[in-house]
Amino acid sequence: MKKIIKLFVDDQDSNKRLDIFISSKITDMSRTRIKNLILDGSAKVNDKINFEPSKKISLKDNITIEIPPPKKTLIKPYDYDLEIIFEDNDIIIINKPAGLVVHPGAGNTDNTLVNALINYCKGSLSTIGGELRPGIVHRLDKGTSGLLVVAKNDNAHINLSKQFNNHTINRKYEALVWGTLRPQKGTIKSYITRSNRNRQLMEASFIKGKSAVTNYKTLEIFQNNKIPTLSLIECKLDTGRTHQIRVHMTYKGSPIVGDKLYQKKKKIFKKIDIELNSMIKNIDRQFLHAKSLEFVHPLSYKKVHFEITLPIDLLKLVKKLRNLSK
Repeated sequence: MKKIIKLFVDDQDSNKRLDIFISSKITDMSRTRIKNLILDGSAKVNDKINFEPSKKISLKDNITIEIPPPKKTLIKPYDYDLEIIFEDNDIIIINKPAGLVVHPGAGNTDNTLVNALINYCKGSLSTIGGELRPGIVHRLDKGTSGLLVVAKNDNAHINLSKQFNNHTINRKYEALVWGTLRPQKGTIKSYITRSNRNRQLMEASFIKGKSAVTNYKTLEIFQNNKIPTLSLIECKLDTGRTHQIRVHMTYKGSPIVGDKLYQKKKKIFKKIDIELNSMIKNIDRQFLHAKSLEFVHPLSYKKVHFEITLPIDLLKLVKKLRNLSK
Protein backbone atom coordinates (compact mmCIF):
# COMPACT_ATOMS: atom_id res chain seq x y z
CA MET A 1 0.00 0.00 0.00
CA LYS A 2 1.40 3.40 -0.97
CA LYS A 3 2.09 6.06 1.66
CA ILE A 4 0.97 9.68 1.13
CA ILE A 5 2.71 12.58 2.89
CA LYS A 6 1.44 16.18 2.71
CA LEU A 7 3.68 19.18 3.39
CA PHE A 8 3.08 22.93 3.56
CA VAL A 9 5.69 25.61 2.78
CA ASP A 10 6.05 28.36 5.39
CA ASP A 11 8.26 31.47 5.55
CA GLN A 12 11.50 29.73 6.54
CA ASP A 13 11.30 27.19 3.69
CA SER A 14 10.27 29.54 0.90
CA ASN A 15 12.63 29.61 -2.09
CA LYS A 16 14.31 26.30 -1.18
CA ARG A 17 14.90 23.57 -3.74
CA LEU A 18 12.05 21.05 -3.85
CA ASP A 19 14.29 18.04 -3.14
CA ILE A 20 16.09 19.79 -0.25
CA PHE A 21 12.78 20.84 1.32
CA ILE A 22 11.34 17.32 1.15
CA SER A 23 14.62 15.83 2.49
CA SER A 24 14.44 18.15 5.50
CA LYS A 25 10.94 16.90 6.29
CA ILE A 26 11.32 13.18 5.49
CA THR A 27 14.55 12.27 7.28
CA ASP A 28 14.28 8.48 6.89
CA MET A 29 14.62 8.62 3.10
CA SER A 30 17.73 9.32 1.04
CA ARG A 31 17.91 12.44 -1.09
CA THR A 32 18.60 10.25 -4.14
CA ARG A 33 15.32 8.41 -3.65
CA ILE A 34 13.48 11.69 -3.14
CA LYS A 35 14.95 13.01 -6.40
CA ASN A 36 13.77 9.86 -8.19
CA LEU A 37 10.25 10.23 -6.75
CA ILE A 38 10.12 13.82 -8.04
CA LEU A 39 11.34 12.77 -11.49
CA ASP A 40 8.84 9.89 -11.57
CA GLY A 41 5.94 12.28 -10.92
CA SER A 42 5.30 11.01 -7.39
CA ALA A 43 5.72 14.50 -5.89
CA LYS A 44 3.08 17.14 -6.58
CA VAL A 45 3.33 20.89 -6.03
CA ASN A 46 -0.16 22.41 -5.81
CA ASP A 47 -1.53 19.23 -7.48
CA LYS A 48 0.85 19.57 -10.45
CA ILE A 49 3.66 17.16 -11.42
CA ASN A 50 6.66 16.97 -13.79
CA PHE A 51 9.02 19.22 -11.86
CA GLU A 52 12.80 19.10 -11.61
CA PRO A 53 14.27 18.35 -8.14
CA SER A 54 15.90 21.80 -8.31
CA LYS A 55 12.54 23.64 -8.61
CA LYS A 56 12.31 26.52 -6.13
CA ILE A 57 9.23 26.33 -3.91
CA SER A 58 7.14 29.30 -2.76
CA LEU A 59 5.35 30.38 0.40
CA LYS A 60 2.06 28.49 0.97
CA ASP A 61 2.82 25.81 -1.67
CA ASN A 62 1.10 22.50 -0.93
CA ILE A 63 3.33 19.51 -1.61
CA THR A 64 2.14 15.92 -1.74
CA ILE A 65 4.51 12.94 -1.95
CA GLU A 66 3.26 9.48 -2.83
CA ILE A 67 5.67 6.78 -1.67
CA PRO A 68 5.03 3.47 -3.44
CA PRO A 69 5.40 0.22 -1.49
CA PRO A 70 8.77 -1.54 -1.86
CA LYS A 71 8.97 -3.71 -4.94
CA LYS A 72 9.27 -7.41 -4.42
CA THR A 73 12.71 -8.44 -5.54
CA LEU A 74 13.07 -10.64 -8.59
CA ILE A 75 16.62 -11.59 -7.67
CA LYS A 76 17.17 -15.31 -7.31
CA PRO A 77 18.61 -16.45 -3.97
CA TYR A 78 22.13 -17.85 -4.21
CA ASP A 79 23.15 -20.53 -1.71
CA TYR A 80 26.63 -19.26 -0.95
CA ASP A 81 28.70 -19.55 2.22
CA LEU A 82 29.28 -15.90 3.16
CA GLU A 83 32.16 -15.10 5.49
CA ILE A 84 30.45 -12.84 8.01
CA ILE A 85 32.80 -10.93 10.31
CA PHE A 86 30.06 -9.13 12.28
CA GLU A 87 26.29 -8.84 12.24
CA ASP A 88 23.58 -7.11 14.27
CA ASN A 89 20.10 -5.75 13.52
CA ASP A 90 21.45 -2.92 11.35
CA ILE A 91 24.60 -3.97 9.53
CA ILE A 92 26.56 -6.95 8.26
CA ILE A 93 30.34 -6.88 7.75
CA ILE A 94 31.39 -9.36 5.08
CA ASN A 95 34.83 -10.52 3.97
CA LYS A 96 34.24 -10.66 0.21
CA PRO A 97 36.46 -13.08 -1.71
CA ALA A 98 38.02 -12.14 -5.03
CA GLY A 99 35.93 -13.41 -7.93
CA LEU A 100 32.56 -12.63 -6.36
CA VAL A 101 30.65 -9.80 -8.10
CA VAL A 102 28.85 -7.49 -5.65
CA HIS A 103 25.52 -6.96 -7.45
CA PRO A 104 23.71 -8.23 -10.58
CA GLY A 105 24.62 -6.65 -13.88
CA ALA A 106 25.23 -7.45 -17.51
CA GLY A 107 26.60 -10.96 -17.84
CA ASN A 108 26.01 -11.96 -14.21
CA THR A 109 22.50 -11.87 -12.76
CA ASP A 110 22.46 -14.86 -10.42
CA ASN A 111 25.74 -15.64 -8.63
CA THR A 112 26.51 -12.32 -6.94
CA LEU A 113 26.92 -11.13 -3.37
CA VAL A 114 23.44 -9.59 -3.52
CA ASN A 115 21.94 -12.95 -4.54
CA ALA A 116 23.75 -14.53 -1.60
CA LEU A 117 22.47 -11.80 0.76
CA ILE A 118 18.90 -12.35 -0.47
CA ASN A 119 19.30 -16.02 0.41
CA TYR A 120 20.87 -15.31 3.80
CA CYS A 121 18.81 -12.34 5.00
CA LYS A 122 15.40 -13.47 3.67
CA GLY A 123 14.46 -9.91 2.69
CA SER A 124 15.90 -8.05 5.69
CA LEU A 125 17.93 -5.58 3.64
CA SER A 126 17.68 -1.87 2.91
CA THR A 127 15.70 -0.93 -0.20
CA ILE A 128 17.40 2.38 -0.98
CA GLY A 129 19.88 0.91 -3.45
CA GLY A 130 17.03 -0.24 -5.66
CA GLU A 131 15.79 -3.65 -6.74
CA LEU A 132 19.20 -4.87 -7.93
CA ARG A 133 21.27 -3.50 -5.04
CA PRO A 134 19.42 -4.17 -1.76
CA GLY A 135 21.68 -3.47 1.20
CA ILE A 136 24.60 -2.29 -0.93
CA VAL A 137 26.13 0.93 0.42
CA HIS A 138 29.49 0.64 -1.36
CA ARG A 139 31.22 -1.82 -3.66
CA LEU A 140 34.45 -3.72 -4.23
CA ASP A 141 35.62 -4.76 -7.70
CA LYS A 142 35.15 -8.40 -8.66
CA GLY A 143 38.87 -9.08 -8.37
CA THR A 144 39.27 -7.27 -5.03
CA SER A 145 38.89 -9.07 -1.72
CA GLY A 146 38.14 -7.74 1.73
CA LEU A 147 35.71 -5.95 4.00
CA LEU A 148 32.36 -4.58 2.88
CA VAL A 149 29.52 -3.19 5.01
CA VAL A 150 25.90 -4.05 4.14
CA ALA A 151 22.83 -2.17 5.44
CA LYS A 152 19.95 -4.28 6.76
CA ASN A 153 17.47 -1.40 6.87
CA ASP A 154 16.94 2.01 5.27
CA ASN A 155 17.91 4.05 8.33
CA ALA A 156 21.28 2.29 8.52
CA HIS A 157 21.75 2.76 4.77
CA ILE A 158 21.05 6.52 4.92
CA ASN A 159 23.41 6.97 7.88
CA LEU A 160 26.25 5.00 6.27
CA SER A 161 25.75 6.74 2.92
CA LYS A 162 26.14 10.11 4.61
CA GLN A 163 29.39 8.94 6.22
CA PHE A 164 30.71 7.79 2.84
CA ASN A 165 29.62 11.06 1.20
CA ASN A 166 31.27 13.07 3.98
CA HIS A 167 34.46 10.97 3.64
CA THR A 168 34.41 10.12 7.36
CA ILE A 169 34.59 6.34 6.90
CA ASN A 170 38.16 5.12 7.29
CA ARG A 171 38.99 2.55 4.59
CA LYS A 172 42.42 0.99 4.18
CA TYR A 173 43.60 -1.33 1.43
CA GLU A 174 46.75 -3.36 0.89
CA ALA A 175 48.21 -3.77 -2.58
CA LEU A 176 51.32 -5.20 -4.24
CA VAL A 177 52.53 -2.95 -7.05
CA TRP A 178 55.32 -3.06 -9.64
CA GLY A 179 58.43 -1.03 -8.91
CA THR A 180 58.78 1.55 -6.16
CA LEU A 181 56.64 4.60 -5.55
CA ARG A 182 58.29 8.02 -5.50
CA PRO A 183 57.89 9.44 -2.96
CA GLN A 184 57.34 6.32 -0.87
CA LYS A 185 54.55 8.05 1.05
CA GLY A 186 52.14 10.66 -0.22
CA THR A 187 48.72 11.70 -1.53
CA ILE A 188 47.46 11.38 -5.08
CA LYS A 189 44.83 13.93 -6.11
CA SER A 190 43.17 13.92 -9.52
CA TYR A 191 39.86 13.56 -11.27
CA ILE A 192 38.85 10.12 -12.47
CA THR A 193 36.90 9.75 -15.69
CA ARG A 194 36.02 7.00 -18.16
CA SER A 195 38.63 6.46 -20.85
CA ASN A 196 37.74 7.54 -24.37
CA ARG A 197 40.00 4.81 -25.79
CA ASN A 198 38.50 1.90 -23.83
CA ARG A 199 35.15 2.26 -22.06
CA GLN A 200 36.07 -0.54 -19.64
CA LEU A 201 38.90 1.60 -18.29
CA MET A 202 38.91 4.60 -16.01
CA GLU A 203 41.78 7.09 -16.08
CA ALA A 204 43.29 9.92 -14.07
CA SER A 205 42.55 13.39 -15.43
CA PHE A 206 43.23 16.95 -14.36
CA ILE A 207 40.52 18.41 -16.57
CA LYS A 208 37.31 16.45 -16.08
CA GLY A 209 35.69 13.69 -14.05
CA LYS A 210 35.05 13.13 -10.35
CA SER A 211 37.51 14.25 -7.69
CA ALA A 212 39.57 11.37 -6.27
CA VAL A 213 42.03 11.36 -3.35
CA THR A 214 44.23 8.39 -2.41
CA ASN A 215 46.65 8.50 0.51
CA TYR A 216 49.37 5.85 0.27
CA LYS A 217 52.47 4.64 2.08
CA THR A 218 55.02 1.96 1.27
CA LEU A 219 55.09 -0.90 3.77
CA GLU A 220 57.85 -3.06 2.22
CA ILE A 221 60.04 -3.04 -0.88
CA PHE A 222 61.19 -6.35 -2.38
CA GLN A 223 64.27 -5.95 -4.54
CA ASN A 224 67.29 -8.14 -5.35
CA ASN A 225 68.63 -10.30 -8.19
CA LYS A 226 66.20 -13.14 -7.41
CA ILE A 227 63.01 -11.09 -7.67
CA PRO A 228 61.56 -8.23 -9.71
CA THR A 229 61.20 -4.92 -7.86
CA LEU A 230 57.84 -4.92 -6.08
CA SER A 231 56.32 -2.82 -3.29
CA LEU A 232 53.72 -3.74 -0.70
CA ILE A 233 51.70 -0.59 -0.02
CA GLU A 234 48.78 0.61 2.08
CA CYS A 235 46.17 2.97 0.63
CA LYS A 236 43.68 5.04 2.59
CA LEU A 237 40.78 6.40 0.55
CA ASP A 238 39.29 9.84 1.03
CA THR A 239 36.95 9.19 -1.91
CA GLY A 240 35.55 6.03 -3.46
CA ARG A 241 35.66 6.31 -7.25
CA THR A 242 35.42 3.39 -9.66
CA HIS A 243 38.79 1.57 -9.83
CA GLN A 244 40.33 4.43 -7.83
CA ILE A 245 43.42 2.70 -6.39
CA ARG A 246 44.01 0.78 -9.62
CA VAL A 247 43.85 4.00 -11.65
CA HIS A 248 46.05 6.00 -9.30
CA MET A 249 48.73 3.30 -9.11
CA THR A 250 48.75 3.08 -12.91
CA TYR A 251 49.06 6.88 -13.06
CA LYS A 252 52.11 6.63 -10.74
CA GLY A 253 53.69 4.07 -13.07
CA SER A 254 53.26 1.20 -10.60
CA PRO A 255 50.20 -0.85 -11.63
CA ILE A 256 48.89 -3.49 -9.25
CA VAL A 257 50.26 -7.01 -9.67
CA GLY A 258 47.69 -9.23 -11.39
CA ASP A 259 45.63 -6.32 -12.71
CA LYS A 260 45.03 -7.50 -16.27
CA LEU A 261 42.88 -4.47 -17.06
CA TYR A 262 45.41 -1.76 -16.21
CA GLN A 263 48.75 -3.53 -16.67
CA LYS A 264 49.60 -2.60 -20.25
CA LYS A 265 52.38 -5.12 -20.93
CA LYS A 266 52.81 -8.65 -19.70
CA LYS A 267 55.88 -8.82 -17.44
CA ILE A 268 58.52 -11.33 -18.59
CA PHE A 269 61.38 -12.34 -16.28
CA LYS A 270 64.39 -14.50 -17.04
CA LYS A 271 66.62 -14.65 -13.98
CA ILE A 272 64.24 -14.84 -11.04
CA ASP A 273 63.11 -17.65 -8.76
CA ILE A 274 61.13 -20.19 -10.80
CA GLU A 275 58.43 -20.70 -8.14
CA LEU A 276 57.97 -16.95 -7.67
CA ASN A 277 57.75 -16.44 -11.43
CA SER A 278 55.00 -19.07 -11.58
CA MET A 279 53.10 -17.49 -8.65
CA ILE A 280 53.14 -14.05 -10.27
CA LYS A 281 52.30 -15.40 -13.72
CA ASN A 282 49.34 -17.45 -12.48
CA ILE A 283 47.74 -14.96 -10.08
CA ASP A 284 44.08 -14.78 -11.17
CA ARG A 285 43.08 -11.48 -9.54
CA GLN A 286 44.58 -8.08 -8.79
CA PHE A 287 46.61 -8.00 -5.59
CA LEU A 288 44.25 -5.56 -3.85
CA HIS A 289 42.63 -6.26 -0.48
CA ALA A 290 40.28 -4.07 1.59
CA LYS A 291 41.85 -4.79 4.95
CA SER A 292 40.06 -2.44 7.36
CA LEU A 293 36.86 -0.45 7.87
CA GLU A 294 36.18 2.11 10.61
CA PHE A 295 32.97 4.11 10.94
CA VAL A 296 30.30 5.27 13.39
CA HIS A 297 27.66 2.61 13.95
CA PRO A 298 24.32 3.89 12.55
CA LEU A 299 22.33 2.96 15.66
CA SER A 300 24.69 3.11 18.66
CA TYR A 301 26.70 6.06 17.23
CA LYS A 302 29.85 4.42 18.62
CA LYS A 303 32.96 4.10 16.47
CA VAL A 304 33.52 0.52 15.28
CA HIS A 305 36.62 -0.96 13.66
CA PHE A 306 37.02 -4.14 11.63
CA GLU A 307 40.19 -5.61 10.18
CA ILE A 308 40.98 -8.74 8.17
CA THR A 309 44.32 -10.20 7.09
CA LEU A 310 45.35 -10.94 3.52
CA PRO A 311 43.71 -14.04 1.98
CA ILE A 312 45.89 -17.14 1.74
CA ASP A 313 46.79 -16.77 -1.96
CA LEU A 314 48.10 -13.22 -1.48
CA LEU A 315 49.78 -14.03 1.83
CA LYS A 316 51.72 -16.89 0.20
CA LEU A 317 53.09 -14.51 -2.42
CA VAL A 318 54.18 -11.98 0.22
CA LYS A 319 55.85 -14.71 2.32
CA LYS A 320 57.69 -15.97 -0.78
CA LEU A 321 58.95 -12.45 -1.51
CA ARG A 322 60.08 -12.00 2.11
CA ASN A 323 61.97 -15.29 2.08
CA LEU A 324 63.74 -14.42 -1.18
CA SER A 325 64.59 -10.94 0.11
CA LYS A 326 66.60 -12.26 3.08
